[in-house]
Amino acid sequence: MSSKESSRNELRTAIRQLSDRCLYVASKWAAEQLVGIEQDPAKFTPANTRFQRGSSSIRRRFRTDEINSTPTAGVSYVSTPVMEEDEIVDGDFYLLAKSYFDCREYKRAAHVLRDQMGKKSVFLRSYALYLAGEKRKEEEMIELEGPLGKSDTVNGELVSLERELSTLRKNGTIDPFGLYLYGIVLKEKGNENLARTVLVESVNSYPWNWCAWSKLQSLCTTVDILCSLPLNNHWMKDFFLASAYHELRMYKESLGKYEYLQGSFSFSTYIQAQIAKAKYSLREFETVEAIFEELLRNDPYRVEDMDMYSNVLYAKENFSSLSYLAHRMFMTDKYRPESCCIIGNYYSLKGQHEKSVLYFKRALKLDKNYLSAWTLMGHEFVEMKNTPAAVDAYRRAIEINPCDYRAWYGLGQAYEMMVMPFYALHYFKKSVFLQPNDSRLWIAMAQCYESDQLHMLEEAINCYKRAANCNDTEAIALHQLAKLHQELRRPEEAAFYYKKDLERMKAEQREGPNMVEALLFLATHYKNQKKFEEAEVYCTRLLDYTGPEKETAKSLLRGMRLTQSGFPSMDVEHFPP
Repeated sequence: MSSKESSRNELRTAIRQLSDRCLYVASKWAAEQLVGIEQDPAKFTPANTRFQRGSSSIRRRFRTDEINSTPTAGVSYVSTPVMEEDEIVDGDFYLLAKSYFDCREYKRAAHVLRDQMGKKSVFLRSYALYLAGEKRKEEEMIELEGPLGKSDTVNGELVSLERELSTLRKNGTIDPFGLYLYGIVLKEKGNENLARTVLVESVNSYPWNWCAWSKLQSLCTTVDILCSLPLNNHWMKDFFLASAYHELRMYKESLGKYEYLQGSFSFSTYIQAQIAKAKYSLREFETVEAIFEELLRNDPYRVEDMDMYSNVLYAKENFSSLSYLAHRMFMTDKYRPESCCIIGNYYSLKGQHEKSVLYFKRALKLDKNYLSAWTLMGHEFVEMKNTPAAVDAYRRAIEINPCDYRAWYGLGQAYEMMVMPFYALHYFKKSVFLQPNDSRLWIAMAQCYESDQLHMLEEAINCYKRAANCNDTEAIALHQLAKLHQELRRPEEAAFYYKKDLERMKAEQREGPNMVEALLFLATHYKNQKKFEEAEVYCTRLLDYTGPEKETAKSLLRGMRLTQSGFPSMDVEHFPP
């Protein structure tokens, strides 16, 4: 059997098993990958190709290498046997409990299964108790602190669940789904090392539960931890590694994994969206925009990941496309956090920051752990000069994900606004550590070093150099490097950076005060160096301008011609008293 056919059969079985245990997110993910596997051309029919038609155009346009549809040489995947289901002893009670569970009556579902001892029933009962505890925790948070407030409430079922699942694991009577739930409980109780061990056991014995992989990924905060995991070499491990690499800011490695996976899952919208995320992190906005446009053409009611698409349109200031996207998401599902976030971005681009904050708050009412909403709301508060609220929003984002460089950067900006440069510098350092290839962060840190309170110009120069090496799209670093060297009386270094800045402005066909400043400095510098031919080139370019720089250029040219002719300068200071 081909590897594609084997994966297809595994996923079909997994979808049924996951749905039967009410793990609907994992089931949906598996179903999307099932449809994403390229069909055998002999079996093509209008029914099974309708979803795939056109999707591969993204792969053809943006992949970096030709990708094999089978695993590369030397890679062998272990065969994981499909799990046997429990005997149908407690089937009727299980069906009743599942019906209650689907109606969100979690306590009632757990009660029905209180005497059932099958592994499937034990899992659903435990899972129902866990979700009942989560539901009560959410209610207490709203009652005690309001929907956006902080609260110390905890899930009251965790202690009993930990005791029961621990005993089952010691006795060897727990299944992979029970291990997954045990891993969640351990993580919430702060026992991360054991949680990792338990989740590895779960994914090794049942690799098709994407929720277990996602939970394991959230516990892999360093590359060393990731590399130390004793994972079986199943094809699901490649999905996990691709996602983990992205979270660890190894974007090129992540992109390589996803492009490799496209060999088998050619039409997976999940993989296409993840490739867009990786390219977004690499700031390849044109490619990202094209991928999302294609995704929406093939899956017009998709809401997942569209908030990132709105971020791209916002960064490009593409008002019409962002307006269309916001309206489209509003009509599709206006009570999704992603939809609220997109509408918030739309109002932010319009300059209506109060309305923007209103929609970000709405997103947080729907999902209090929605990271993007906290960070973007912080940005809006900065625009509104409400720095205390901005600091609070950014801190909430960091609590959810300490690796979110945007929140650290926002904190730096907020403290800079409050004229507290030492605090700002601390947060900027955190942000560049997490995202060392973003020129904007290096520029922000350099400007902080330049502030009157710090005035650490050498450190500022080092930061601008890093920014210049990180594809400084805003063209700030080179000009600032030239000015700082000029201030420190290093004319040769200043001339070097002014020339590089001029070359860049010429390549990008940009004009402006920076060009005038560079031309004036270089003309004066080469005149003082007696390099009259080069000085004359820059003076001649200044003659095209109409401001005072034109008169300065004429004066410089007159002075050089007098010097070359041998006559003394007619400047007043050259006459004896």
